[in-house]
Amino acid sequence: MEDRRRKTAVVTGAGSGIGRAVALELMGAGWSVALAGRRVESLAGTARLAGRRPERPHGPAADGGPDGADEARAADGTGAGAAGTDGAAGTDGAAGTDGAAGTDGAAALCVPTDVTRPGDVAALFAAVRDRFGGLDLLFNNAGTFGPGGVPLEELSYDAWRQVVDTNLNGAFLCAQAAFRQMKEQRPQGGRIINNGSVSAHVPRPRSIAYTATKHALTGLTKSLSLDGRPYRIACGQIDIGNAATEMTDRMQRGVLQANGQVAAEPVMDVRDVARTVLHMAELPPEANVQFATVLATAMPYVGRG
Repeated sequence: MEDRRRKTAVVTGAGSGIGRAVALELMGAGWSVALAGRRVESLAGTARLAGRRPERPHGPAADGGPDGADEARAADGTGAGAAGTDGAAGTDGAAGTDGAAGTDGAAALCVPTDVTRPGDVAALFAAVRDRFGGLDLLFNNAGTFGPGGVPLEELSYDAWRQVVDTNLNGAFLCAQAAFRQMKEQRPQGGRIINNGSVSAHVPRPRSIAYTATKHALTGLTKSLSLDGRPYRIACGQIDIGNAATEMTDRMQRGVLQANGQVAAEPVMDVRDVARTVLHMAELPPEANVQFATVLATAMPYVGRG
C-alpha cells in the first residue's frame, strides 16, 4: 500500500491528449497516478513518458477494457484523446508491479477502463484503494464529441446516447465512486476536477449532444461542490478551448463557424492546461477554484455566435 503522505490521483482518458498531459504534469510533481482509459497500450505509453514503469492492478481491473480508441473526440480539444501516436505500445507491454515506481517513489497504475460501464468504474477505484490506500484527486476528463458536423435533424438517437453515456453518465459514475472513497477514507476529503469545455458556455454549430452534456457537467460540478462540503471534498471545473492535441489539428486547418463560414482557429499549448490543473489540484482543502476557463487567446469565444 502506498504511503498516504504521497498524493494520489485518478486521471480518466489518460492515454493521450489533455488526459495524458495532466497525468504527466502530476507525475512530474511527484504524484502517484492511476491512469484510466480504454487502451492499456496508450496508458503504458503515458507512464513511460513520465519515466515510470507501467504498473497493472491485480484482480478484475487487470482484465482490460474493450478494444477501440480512448473515449474522446472533443471539438474544443477538451477530451481525453484517442490512442497516442508516439508508439506507446512497447514490446514489454504493461509491466507488473516490480520496479513500477519512479526513482522518487511515485507510481503509475494503468487500469483499462470504459467509464460508461459501472463495473469498470468500480474496478478502477477498487484498484486505486488496494494500491494506494487513499485518493486525493479525480481528474474527470474522459469525453467524446460524437459524430462531427451532423445536422441536428439527422443525429441518430444512438449517437446522442453515446455522447450522453460518456460525457455525463461516465463523469457521474467516476465522480460518485471518487466521492464515496473520499468520504469513507480517513482523513476525509479530496478534490474532483471536471473537464468541462468552453462549449459549457457557448456552442459550436452542429454540436447539440456535446454542448448539452457539457452544460450538464456544470450542474454536476455545482452539486458535487455543495454535497462535498461536509466531508472536505472540493469540486471544481476547468473549461478548455483549443488546446493543441492530436484531436485539434483540424482547428488550424479550418472549422465551421457560427456565421456559416469555415475558418482556421488558433490553438494553445496543452501543457498550459496541465499546469492549471496542477495548480487547482495542489490548493489546500480550504481553497477551491470553482470554475476556470483556459483557452487560446485569439480563438472565437468572446462574441462567438
